[in-house]
Amino acid sequence: MNTPKTDWPSSLTDDELDELDRYLRAHSGDGDLLLDGVHGMLSALSVGPLQVLPEEWLPEVLHEPFADEEEGNRVLALLAKLNDSIAAELDVDAYEPILGEVDTETGPTLSAAGWCEGFSRAIDLRAGLWEKRLADDPSLMELLGPVMALAVDEGILSAEADFEKLSDDEYDECLSQLPAVLSAVEQYWQQHPVTEADMEALTQAEPSSGGGDNGGQAPPRHRSGHWLH
Repeated sequence: MNTPKTDWPSSLTDDELDELDRYLRAHSGDGDLLLDGVHGMLSALSVGPLQVLPEEWLPEVLHEPFADEEEGNRVLALLAKLNDSIAAELDVDAYEPILGEVDTETGPTLSAAGWCEGFSRAIDLRAGLWEKRLADDPSLMELLGPVMALAVDEGILSAEADFEKLSDDEYDECLSQLPAVLSAVEQYWQQHPVTEADMEALTQAEPSSGGGDNGGQAPPRHRSGHWLH
């Protein structure tokens, strides 16, 4: 990535990411999205087929009233900046997924579980449209291959056939492909815009209720540690 730092988009600083991370951890319950999940969700919305307004996705992120107006304005400003930064980062090849960290027997390790959970919930917000297009066009499923592999590996999605766990190298390779996947999916929807039939499928499907429900596919995963690039 050869983009000069002076040309990078105005992304959240490390201090701002830590601030948002602390807020989400202090105001989230089991199954709620943390910073990695919010980033995954906003990433999917950024490259998706139709705009999803903040009033639709904010209930997936915020679950308690703000303590006061100042706190509310600050958190909303950080979320807006995070949201705006994703498209800008993709435009200049500066996108990096925000990943969680989990404790294992061999020590802390990066995990895409939260990011994939957020990505999945974003698709749920336009479920009928995504499901119809994925069924009609195998090329879109192929583009999403690395995301799907990580999501199945982490138990976010269930696989119809037997699925062998990814090796560490395969897992890392899928992670490295996420920026390219997002760019390819964004380009796909630009080249294959939403049709009337897609819209009919969208109106017939009910979005997920949010609030941390993961559809019974997997129990909430305990994540520890801080946000990490």
